[in-house]
Amino acid sequence: RPSYMFFAAISKRLPFFSARSSNNPPSTPRTASATAQQMVPQTQKSQCKEIRKILGAPRKHWVGNGFHVFPVFHDLAFTNELSPWLMFDYAAPKRFEPGHERRGVGQHPHRGFETITIAFQGEVEHADNVGNNDVIGPGDVQWMTAARGIIHEEFHSTTFQQAGGTFEMAQLWLNLPKKHKMDPPKYQAILAKEIPVVPLTPSDPAATAQLTGENSIRVIAGDAATFGHGGAASVHSPVELLDIRMTTPGVSFDIPIPDGHNTIVFVRRGGITVGEAAQPVEQQGVALMHLGGNMLRLSATEADTEVLLLGGEPIDEPIAARGPFVMNTQQEIMQANKDFQNGKFGQ
Repeated sequence: RPSYMFFAAISKRLPFFSARSSNNPPSTPRTASATAQQMVPQTQKSQCKEIRKILGAPRKHWVGNGFHVFPVFHDLAFTNELSPWLMFDYAAPKRFEPGHERRGVGQHPHRGFETITIAFQGEVEHADNVGNNDVIGPGDVQWMTAARGIIHEEFHSTTFQQAGGTFEMAQLWLNLPKKHKMDPPKYQAILAKEIPVVPLTPSDPAATAQLTGENSIRVIAGDAATFGHGGAASVHSPVELLDIRMTTPGVSFDIPIPDGHNTIVFVRRGGITVGEAAQPVEQQGVALMHLGGNMLRLSATEADTEVLLLGGEPIDEPIAARGPFVMNTQQEIMQANKDFQNGKFGQ
């Protein structure tokens, strides 16, 4: 996995870029103004995806001085086994006291992939050398396409830093197909109110009367033909990124996921069973699914269960990863380092 010591070392050599500004007010997840539509019914025979591997929560480490995370993918990060997803760091809820010290990660480069930051509690402040300055709060998402090169920094927002509070976030790294690795860099600030919310329908219609609370999906990324509404993010290959809430233990829900897509299920809060075999996955556990099958069956074992689902069509290309660069060959990695040293990132 990339070395964040590398990030710390290079940040001392980077040119300063503009100060951050807080243009976006804090948002709340699953706002009622988000579009709610029913998922599109399956027209072909449903085949349930089943678990091929379960991973537990590994040891935590600090990224900079603001993100106390654990690597959800363990040693499978940056392998084709989870393609197109590369890495997943999760910062579980942690209390930070009010203070004046900046907490986060200083300026560092990326090339060849995308970073996706989801704020659950607290606020994340972003600035880059392309001119983006932004703050996201609960329910919001930052989707940064590094592509041919960008330099950015990530910190707790000034407001959160001074007030203190509970901080929880996830950062995902998503690979780009070779044809898009040298596109211009791009940044998407996705507010919670812009993310479609789709209600979950029980696998057994008779269980509808048992539903309590909110059972829904926030479609951060996904196909309109599958979920009834396209995801909020603009993507470069077929992917699903779903923030799922289940509040009725024991009721199963079927979520359509294309056959052949990698599917990764992370239990952020609560507990679930997965598949027709109803295999249990505990809080902060990860279920890796077989490629075969066109739907995923989930059931909560606890009230107020929350799950992140990552899906996607595998990118059948070599992965060369070093530090903050993800390309297809070692020669391209060397060129990325040379371009960074020569000040070409962000152009």
